[in-house]
Amino acid sequence: MSRSFARLLASVVLLMVSALAQRLPRPETPPEETSRQTMKQLVRGVNYAAASMAPQATLTAEHILAAGGNAFDAIVAGQAVLGIVQPAANGLGSDAQLLVYDAKQKKVFSVNAEGTAPKLATIEWYKTNRDGKLPSSDSLLAGTVPGVVDAWYVLLSRWGTKTFGELLSPAIELAEHGVPLGRALNSRGLAKYPTSVRVYAPDGKIWKDGEVWKNPDLARTLRRLVEAEKEAAPKGRLAALKAARDRFYKGDIAREMAQFSEENGGLFRYEDFASYSAEVEEPVSVNYHGYTVYKNPSASQGPAELIALNLLEGYNLKSMGLNSADYIHTSVEAFKLAMADRDTYLGDMDFIKIPYAGLLSKEYAAERRKLIDAGTASLDFRPGDVARYTPGYQPVDRPRDLTTRGNADHTGDTSYIAVVDRERNMISFTPSLHSGFGTKVVMGNLGFPFNCRGDYYSLAAGHANALEPGKRPRSTLQGTLVLKDGKPFLVTGSPGGDDQCMRTIQTLLNIVDFGMNAQQAIEAPRWTTRSFPSSPFPHTMYPGDLSLEGRIPESVRAELARRGHKVTMRGPWSMNDSAAIVVEEGTGTVSAGADPRTTASALAW
Repeated sequence: MSRSFARLLASVVLLMVSALAQRLPRPETPPEETSRQTMKQLVRGVNYAAASMAPQATLTAEHILAAGGNAFDAIVAGQAVLGIVQPAANGLGSDAQLLVYDAKQKKVFSVNAEGTAPKLATIEWYKTNRDGKLPSSDSLLAGTVPGVVDAWYVLLSRWGTKTFGELLSPAIELAEHGVPLGRALNSRGLAKYPTSVRVYAPDGKIWKDGEVWKNPDLARTLRRLVEAEKEAAPKGRLAALKAARDRFYKGDIAREMAQFSEENGGLFRYEDFASYSAEVEEPVSVNYHGYTVYKNPSASQGPAELIALNLLEGYNLKSMGLNSADYIHTSVEAFKLAMADRDTYLGDMDFIKIPYAGLLSKEYAAERRKLIDAGTASLDFRPGDVARYTPGYQPVDRPRDLTTRGNADHTGDTSYIAVVDRERNMISFTPSLHSGFGTKVVMGNLGFPFNCRGDYYSLAAGHANALEPGKRPRSTLQGTLVLKDGKPFLVTGSPGGDDQCMRTIQTLLNIVDFGMNAQQAIEAPRWTTRSFPSSPFPHTMYPGDLSLEGRIPESVRAELARRGHKVTMRGPWSMNDSAAIVVEEGTGTVSAGADPRTTASALAW
């Protein structure tokens, strides 16, 4: 029996068993187990798993794994496809944050592929030329240097086994032959940029469901990377990979991006691309009930989740009950404190010192925990004084940059993909254009726009996230990688702007504290708050804000409102977009979950 036929047969049997199981009565099922039945099935495998925000990307990653590639190969191919099938959310112009578990070294790494500000971008320039305002999710003035191509190069040169030619082939095929995206391409924000209209709305086209979109310009750009690799192949695989990477950042593609920017009012110049480099960093972590939880340390909001975990570790969350008023109130109040510290202390470590020794200490958490009033919602912005918990740290008097006016968006358009392979290498990869179609400006004839992460900077000099030339913004991008007893346990992530940390912490707590599997943890009802400064300009804070999914009982809403939360009930399946892969304790098998709220999908073998 061929392997492909065996896999097809297994899929048919699985579907038959699933259909039969849905028809059979379950009179003996306890109520608590009934509540954990899921909309999508958890997938399990012995060898590997992949999960992402789009079926085509998950399938691409699985094909690479089935053909003998490792997790690093698979995730590059999968994310390249993700950029084709979710062009509003990510693509070649994306920034990214990645977490990597190297099974051979038994070590976790952070790959920081956040974009940098152009050398010409200064606070003074925006004050003089833009009335002291950052353009929100629009124009080249909101952009940063794309980081995702260098992220690919880092993964393949350090850990991968295959070539760009092999791994970009599926993305090139989809870009050339088309994908049925239909109405997902309709965006009024693109209309004022001729290069964007040509790619996304030729002749003013309004897309209908099921219509096939092609991007031959993007296919040609990807082929240019492959051509550079082939030309340098006689020098060896590593030299060939670097040639492909350098064509984007130092070659003719970089020159075209720079020329287009200069001709169209942007601040990017050739040197901004030529000097760019993604950074491999030591992640930060905390221990939560015996699980070591890792986050990206620099230019990321991820560590705010670690601060919140330290605060929540002082409570018996399970005894409160999942999504009880006590549980949600405590979690939300912990996050308000963590996000106040996010805005005060986190940023690009190449430009500021982040006092992690204090921020992530249990002693600091114990002191901050005293601020959580069990009966009353806080309406204030309350960062902590971390200096006395951080030996040798010289406190910096940083200005606040927030407003309760305006309507800055706390959400965003991002994507996600995770892979675990046979050797138990694990990768969490969060690529993003930040907001729908990023800057909205397609770069000349290259077929893609830049991310618009530049609207995250603060224009308050001295702020941890203050704009400076060459600096990375403190991004909302992050993911979670967890070890248990030094062994790989979990990777999870989600789009969602400022809500990303709240999504990943709820998935983690559902697994660790409430004993759920990955699929149950993703599907459980959700909460979120905007009671802290938004990442995009003008950094609006909505004091007391709290939103709940409609599956949370009315009695809980009423009690939270009584405690002073300004509660909004949203749709019953409206507030998450996650994927996760777990390496099961004891068996060592893999299980993967994907959110039924969206097109996310998971596969395992």
